[in-house]
Formats: sequence, structure tokens, C-alpha cells
Amino acid sequence: MEPPAVEREVGMEVYLTSSPGVGGKLRFYPEDFVVEELSLPPQRVEGGRYVAARVRCRNWETNRLVRELSRAMGISRKRIQFAGTKDKRGVKVQLLTFLASEEQVSAISLRDFEVLEKYPTDRPLELGHLIGNRFEIRLRGASSVGPVPADEVQGNLEAGIDSVTRELDAAGGFPNFFGIQRFGALRPVTHKIGERLVRGDIEGAVMAYVGGPNEFEEPIVQEARRRIERERDFTAAVNYFPPHLAFERSLLHHIQLHPGDWPGAMRELPLNLLMMFVHAYQSCLFNRILSRRIRAGLPLDEPVEGDVVLPADEHGRPDHDHGINVESHNLARVRGKVHDRKAFVSGVLFGSETAFASGPMGELERAVVAEARVDAKDFLVPELPEVSSKGTRRELLIDPGDREIAHEDGAVVFRFSLPRGCYATTLLREYMKGETLDY
Repeated sequence: MEPPAVEREVGMEVYLTSSPGVGGKLRFYPEDFVVEELSLPPQRVEGGRYVAARVRCRNWETNRLVRELSRAMGISRKRIQFAGTKDKRGVKVQLLTFLASEEQVSAISLRDFEVLEKYPTDRPLELGHLIGNRFEIRLRGASSVGPVPADEVQGNLEAGIDSVTRELDAAGGFPNFFGIQRFGALRPVTHKIGERLVRGDIEGAVMAYVGGPNEFEEPIVQEARRRIERERDFTAAVNYFPPHLAFERSLLHHIQLHPGDWPGAMRELPLNLLMMFVHAYQSCLFNRILSRRIRAGLPLDEPVEGDVVLPADEHGRPDHDHGINVESHNLARVRGKVHDRKAFVSGVLFGSETAFASGPMGELERAVVAEARVDAKDFLVPELPEVSSKGTRRELLIDPGDREIAHEDGAVVFRFSLPRGCYATTLLREYMKGETLDY
């Protein structure tokens, strides 16, 4: 079965499993998709300048949540830190730190947001403090595989789920694709913006961000995006762009005041969001490489000569900075390490300082990058040096931890944990398959 077009567009061109999908719908209700961060929280320090708060939010994308928190608290958004970015739809439990008083944190009043606990500390959160995430996901509307009598539907559905699970277990996990959320769940364009930045087309990046209407957006939003592409009147656009598109309006307002300053317009965005664009383009190239490895029949859970493997760190996570080249003299030993989950086969996240693998994997990596017509130097962006990316390597396969699959109240419930940077939807797509997949 061929994946839907939206997935193929971002490089998820294949499934690892061949069992038929069961369809269904994710996030029918926000409470169907619950994610809780697994982090290394800063220590409690009485009298510390920061406040660490464990919070629960519903239907808040992290960057927009931080923007609204800064407004509600009357502080700069730079005084609010988080360890991991979460997409909008669903319920999230995560840790934030505030350079603010406990009284200010206690006084936060924001819809669908609550502070579960808080304490003083002497340091802010950083990205490295996130270990992973634990998920509880309800898949509703899944159907049995093939036409069966009504009294056999449940048993056949369970058999379909079990069939995919057996295939994934035999493969050692699921392919570590970057999920649709990486590229924009509602409007998957972040990789297109990143490609324009890499090619030095900063104006094109701005226009791709504010323009580029998507059929799943509200009609008023689609029309605003079409109009700015058609008229390119930034003064008028500031007035007709819907208020809730605050980031887009910030870019438009900057160009209104500073015509032609495209880099300055992009800098109106939060730094982590700005950096995400180039990372998304790198992610798209990685997905294409991973798809080709699967198509080529090369294993994901076992290295071959020429591969680069990533050793596990003290937390069992791949060390992306110290890859080991697999050669004939160490192949058997490295295979043992990968089998014991002490090392991980990797693919390149191509950037200004990355090296290709050799052997069959190196050929795949070079071919994808050559077809994209990009060079390492392109990932140094002189107009916006802060988005330049050295690149790294990423593990090809993920074995979900603490996995449990149950059938509750007419839904299939998946409970599992994943390392940071891995996507629950890339596991669920193996079970669902096809156009019914909903992010």
C-alpha cells in the first residue's frame, strides 16, 4: 500500500510492515492524544531566581503557548523556557521554567492551562533536559481487516493489530521517520521554507510562511494567504490578516516598516521556530534516505559494512556526536552492540559539517542529496547565520518502551514511551495506513 500524498511529500514514502492497515482517526477528541514529558528537571533550590512548573495544557502549540503566557504575565517570552516543542492538538503535561516569582506563576489565568505543581530553582530548562515522552493515544473508528460477520469484527480487528505488532517486533521497532508534525500538521510547509533559506531565497521563505494557503485552514485564512501572494501589499495585509495569525502579522508588519528587509522579517519569529525551518528541510531529506534503505531491503536493526552507528549514552539514548564507522574488522562486535541496544544504526541529517556513510548506505545518502541539488556549504546561511546547521546523524529504528495495546470502550488504546525527537504518529501510521490517517 502506498502512503498518502502528504506523507510522500515529506519523504515518508513506504511502510515497514506489509499487514493491512485498520484505518481509524487520531485526536477525535484532544483527550485522545495525551503526551507527558520524561525530563531531567532542575533541582529545587530555595530562593532560586527561577520557578519550575509542571503544567497541563490542552490544544496549545508550545510557541503560541509561550507567547500567550508572556502576555498574560507581562514578561518577555525569553524569560519562559521549555525542554521540548509540542504540536497543538492534544493534552500535554510538560515542564516549564519562568524567570518570575511564584506569585506570578500562581496567578496565571489562561484557557485550557493549569499549573500542577511548582517550586523554586536556580537554573532554567534546556533542550538537553528532555529524555523522552510517554504517550496514551486512543485510535477511534478502526475497522476490521476485510469483510467479516458482525460478531467477528472485534476479533478480526485485534488480529489486524496483532499482525502489525508481530512484524514490528520482528524488525526490532518502527522506522524513525520525522512525523508530519515536524513539517506543520495543518499546513506542512516548514521544510519548503527551510529549503528556500538554504538556497539563499530569504524573500521566498517569508512569502512561503505568510502565503501558501492550505485547504484544511479556515476560508478566511486561505483567502488572506492568497491575497498577499497576489497583491504583495504588506500595509494592507497587516489589516486583513486574521488576528490569531500573530506570527504572520509580525512578519508582515516588519516588511511594512522596513521594505525589503527579509532577514529582519524572519527574525520576528521566535529563534527556536526560526531554526526549525532548516531542520525540517534536513528532516525531509533524512526521511527520503530512510525510505530508500527500506526499499533496498537493508536492515534497520543490524549494521552492514559502511554504516555509521551511534553508541548509547548513560541514559540509553543515541550519542549523535560520536558515530562509529562499521568496517569488516569490527562488524561482528558492532552488530552485537546494536542487538543489545547499546548502539544504533544511523542515517545522515545533512548539513554543513556532516560526513556520509560509506558502502550501500553512503550510496543512498549521496543519491538523495545529489537529487536535491544542495551542497554542504548551502547550510551556512550568511543572511541568517543563526539558522545555519552543521547537521548530525539520526537513528533509523526505534523500539518503543513500556508498550501496551488495549481495546477499551470501542477504541484501540496505545500506551508507550519514546526518546526525545521521535514521533508517536510514525508508529501509529504502521497500524493505520492510508488516507484515513489523521494528524
